[in-house]
Amino acid sequence: MIEVKVLGMDCANCKAIQMLIKQVCSENAIPINLEKIEDTVEIMSYGIMSTPGVVVDGKIAHAGGIPDKTTVLSWFKSSCCPTDNNCC
Repeated sequence: MIEVKVLGMDCANCKAIQMLIKQVCSENAIPINLEKIEDTVEIMSYGIMSTPGVVVDGKIAHAGGIPDKTTVLSWFKSSCCPTDNNCC
């Protein structure tokens, strides 16, 4: 299971990116454990200065704004199909 953290307060963009991640993973049968981090100190510990931030398996995948579906899918590509560029 892929560990995903959405970093940010309870803003509209944070909610939107959380829903987008859920949608992309659901559509592509990618198993994730999604956690929302709202603690400012913890967010800053990742070096994220612009929210929403996204951390996938301990690595920063995104900071600031809302990415498109293709970008979100690319965060998980190596986990869901490491040898097939046409899957998920």
